[in-house]
Amino acid sequence: MTAAAQALTQDEELHWLALKLVPGLGTRRSVQLIEHYRTPQAVFRASPSELEAAGVSGSVARSIASGCTFDDAVEQHQKMINCGAALIAITDPRYPQRLREIFDPPLAMFARGRVDLLGYLQLGIVGTRRPTVYGVTATERLAADLAQAGLVITSGMARGIDTAAHKAALARGGDTIAVFGCGVDLVYPAENRKLAADIAQKGLLLTEYPMSSPAYPQNFPVRNRIISGMSAGVLVVEGAQYSGSSITARMAMEQQREVFAVPGSIMSKMSWGPNLLIKQGAKLVQDWNDVVVELPAPDRRTLIAKAQARQGILPLDDKPTGSEQPELSPMSRKLLNSLRPDEQAHIDKLLESFEPASSSEIVAALFELEMSGLVRQLPGRNFVRVW
Repeated sequence: MTAAAQALTQDEELHWLALKLVPGLGTRRSVQLIEHYRTPQAVFRASPSELEAAGVSGSVARSIASGCTFDDAVEQHQKMINCGAALIAITDPRYPQRLREIFDPPLAMFARGRVDLLGYLQLGIVGTRRPTVYGVTATERLAADLAQAGLVITSGMARGIDTAAHKAALARGGDTIAVFGCGVDLVYPAENRKLAADIAQKGLLLTEYPMSSPAYPQNFPVRNRIISGMSAGVLVVEGAQYSGSSITARMAMEQQREVFAVPGSIMSKMSWGPNLLIKQGAKLVQDWNDVVVELPAPDRRTLIAKAQARQGILPLDDKPTGSEQPELSPMSRKLLNSLRPDEQAHIDKLLESFEPASSSEIVAALFELEMSGLVRQLPGRNFVRVW
């Protein structure tokens, strides 16, 4: 599907909205129509018989041909203007490529905030609405560290784990996306009104539901496919065996995303979901590096480039050729000088040796050295210097 070369005109936007609002036209069928006709305008120009030949039912074909949804589209467009929302159609170059590739990508989404975040590397963090203190603490630490590592933290702004993940990412100065199960001009739950305002300013609010759509319970499982679909992987912190977070993890598996889980007490029902996922093959997560090392190599290189950009370090490709080592952060240089090629050092020993530096700083420095090809990680979280 080709991407649009420029922003939509008002007329084009109204056609996208009108197509999205056609009653009885499902997500997959609407995307298939765009694949066939290329533009919403061409869909609305088609006759009912042509639409039926393209796989649309007779009643839906007549609804499209009648143009009955254009009045609603005008109303939706005005509501978008009123709250500063943008429409991101599936042909828009800003539409996340990973989301395009799932079985049933949204035809179009409504966005408020930093739309550029859709092009960044994302990690979904999900969990129960009734977390334990352990669950909240683990979420806050992991979300903050992963955001600092350069991942956009994507979640659903529900009570509990979702809220903790968004807040922790913002508190660390990171990026976050909240995917709603209602209109992007509404806030659910209501107590997250301030959080929603913060995310609209510093991150991104996103939904596939039209403006002012209520938060119906059935919307949330459908919403979860967007969280997993946009993300390189999904991290489950706490949740019962048959919880919404388990549904999101299953969707992530179906979409061939990495699934991560934080282990919990066998005495807590809130740990049944993640513990079962680990038994089924999900990656056990104790710190942020457990997530990053499992990402595909291109994604890890993206994170390294972001980290180097933040530190003002040139990308490795821009370095002078020859025997010079790549420019490193001060902590990475200290670690490199302490490691030997003929003697492995365990992560715990390194953490003790470089106090009072935080564990996050040391793990980040080791990651930088690995990606630079200067250090190799051995089994058991041991590290050696490369000759």
